[in-house]
Amino acid sequence: MDILQTLDTLDKQWLLALNNDYPAFWDGLMYGISDKLTWIPFYVALIIILIKSLKKQSWLVILALIVCIIIADQVSSGLIKEMVHRLRPSRNPDLENMVCLLKGYRGGKYGFVSSHAANSFGLAMLTSLFFRSRKYTIIIFLWATIVAYSRIYLGVHYPGDVIGGAIVGVGAAMLVYWLFTKVLPDKIVFKKSAEINMSLPLWVLGASFVALIPYSLWIY
Repeated sequence: MDILQTLDTLDKQWLLALNNDYPAFWDGLMYGISDKLTWIPFYVALIIILIKSLKKQSWLVILALIVCIIIADQVSSGLIKEMVHRLRPSRNPDLENMVCLLKGYRGGKYGFVSSHAANSFGLAMLTSLFFRSRKYTIIIFLWATIVAYSRIYLGVHYPGDVIGGAIVGVGAAMLVYWLFTKVLPDKIVFKKSAEINMSLPLWVLGASFVALIPYSLWIY
């Protein structure tokens, strides 16, 4: 058995261990976490803080974030998925009766790499590089990890898919940060970013998680 077959077998074993028949409450919670619309209030709070703290120069950081997400999303979904053609576990006939799916959700045909993981880890990495806050960094990477895990829970990605997506996202963030600091090395935005108070986005992020509790109880 070659190394790729070994990794594929391990990936399937970890998937079946992590994607399990959990209580309905967790089904609703993970379904909500995986929904991109859940985190719109957090994104809005993030933009508000950037505009309030950096004034006219806030557009530079906002532009960097947009570019980062575009790169992460296009590399993961538009490039790697179309090159690798690895079926999602929810689309794999060999796992048809073994993977737990929710509400009939299967996702697209191919799953490597996860664009959810790429986008969330790209956002986490780039904002951490800009803001240089230990507390924020820990919380935002925990958020990205939970979002990535929700894709495994839903049975639409293997662990290897989300690990690959995380690598793509972190790589995209580091590339964008390097480009922006090289092109705009003397801009005050990069000096002041460490002074930004990130309390509002973190509170909104926490509130979004809390709001998912009644949602998960209601939907399931």
